[in-house]
Amino acid sequence: MSAPLSSAKTQAALRASARISLQMLLVLLMTGVTLWIMARAWSVIWPVVVALLLTTLTWPLARFLRRHGWRPALAASAVTVLFLLVAAGTVVLIVVPVASQSAELVDGVVAGIQQVREWAAGPPLNIGDDQVTQAFDTAIASVQDSVGSIITVTLTGVGTVVNGVVTTVLAIFLMFFFLKDGPRFLPWLTRQLPGRLALDVPVVAARSWDTLGAFVRSQAIVGLLDAVFIGLGLWILGVPLVLPLAVLTFVSAFVPIVGALFAGFVAVLVTLVSNGPTDALIVLAIIIVVQQLEGNVFQPILQSRGLGLHAAVVLLAVTLGGSLAGIVGSLLAVPVAALIAVLWNYVREQLADPSPEAADTAPESTPPDPDDTAPETGRAAPETGKGLPAGETV
Repeated sequence: MSAPLSSAKTQAALRASARISLQMLLVLLMTGVTLWIMARAWSVIWPVVVALLLTTLTWPLARFLRRHGWRPALAASAVTVLFLLVAAGTVVLIVVPVASQSAELVDGVVAGIQQVREWAAGPPLNIGDDQVTQAFDTAIASVQDSVGSIITVTLTGVGTVVNGVVTTVLAIFLMFFFLKDGPRFLPWLTRQLPGRLALDVPVVAARSWDTLGAFVRSQAIVGLLDAVFIGLGLWILGVPLVLPLAVLTFVSAFVPIVGALFAGFVAVLVTLVSNGPTDALIVLAIIIVVQQLEGNVFQPILQSRGLGLHAAVVLLAVTLGGSLAGIVGSLLAVPVAALIAVLWNYVREQLADPSPEAADTAPESTPPDPDDTAPETGRAAPETGKGLPAGETV
């Protein structure tokens, strides 16, 4: 026979549950308010995010120049100009070959459509030309009925392009200032924050910067490997537009999982139109092999120490980000998840009970002295065994 429930313990459990539920509601409320504010200020936040991603990619070169005697402004200017030249060259590598082979590609598409019609006319479908014509007439009528919607979508697309150009220009200027003045940020932030925040926030910011840089650089290396191997396979098969497809593969690698699928689909489609189904199947096999090597060999080696996220977490983050914010959400999903993991790990470290040995031997934490600065950058010198080496923090 079971013992009766204790009234005092039951009431204590209910009070604890109510208190925890109220605290969770407050946390969710503050999270919702923060997201609402970010949505209202997205036109300012998005260029900053893009600038940070670009800065993590270009900072190693700027740091190298600064360590070799270049003034911060000169190093930032040189790296920014070099980045613009590389970006312009990338666009040229995509646009020029596509424009030069556009006629061949159009002929291939027409021939592919004709082959599909001939295949559909035979068994087992037996679709006649009159049925195809009727389908085309129906499609044309639907397009004519949707002219207003098409115009609206076109105007929205034009507005999106204009916003994209403005965001890009603003992000380039911000990248220059981040490269020039970034190492002064953490000392300045330390001086502005009171009490314990002067210790916690700079540490979290430094770890977040390391994680963000690890993500961008690892994605760049993985994208380069994908582009080289897939481009080599396309070149051996004689597929047109090899260089644009390789560049597209590299750029798409910055959107984990989804970008690789998109680039692979485009490569298989171009091969199917130009070389036929046999070569398209070979290209598909090459892409699958390369993606398996990337997912099981390259990416775990490059990202395991930098991000520490499981592949399932990456997939779920990309899916959630894409459903919430489209392409932008897919692009930012993994770094945001990694930054959340950084914050959670730091909070867990602070809330964990230290072992008696660690408590006896750990030195007392003291806020950094603003006067203890590195002479070449004006930054606070990092503590022994903590933070980043001098010149490593933006």
